[in-house]
Amino acid sequence: MHQRCIIIAVLCSMALFTGCASAPPRPSGKYSAAAADKAADTALAMVGRPYQYQGDSPEGFDCSGLVRYSYLSAGMDLPHGTGPLKQRTVPILSRDMRRGDLLFFEQSGKKYSHVGILTGKNRFVHAPSTGKRVREDSLDDPYWKKHFLGARRVSV
Repeated sequence: MHQRCIIIAVLCSMALFTGCASAPPRPSGKYSAAAADKAADTALAMVGRPYQYQGDSPEGFDCSGLVRYSYLSAGMDLPHGTGPLKQRTVPILSRDMRRGDLLFFEQSGKKYSHVGILTGKNRFVHAPSTGKRVREDSLDDPYWKKHFLGARRVSV
């Protein structure tokens, strides 16, 4: 009987660890201002580059590809896609936004379907859509204000 309990405990432990291995990585809660600044600088340097669906290089970017590329330049490997980016970030209040934070938007009725990088003073860089180029816009613009869902912070 005692041996059976040990076997059951070992199997349960294995199942627990197997489940954890498949869970997405969680942010630790530590913030790197240097990485965020570098990412914002890189995003600003990409202004004028073309939009390209699923693009994540200076030859062409989509919105999350620009975020991925910008943070890679700062030494942080973030996923491509607004959903995975949302999972790898932590929500912050608008009043606490800092340069390099990610801004998420609703477009075409889809929540968290667009993302940009805050560059300061309510301005952000993003790759808007097909036929357009990476640009800097203002959160004070009525369109972006209406579609803004919230800010999230990348943590290491």
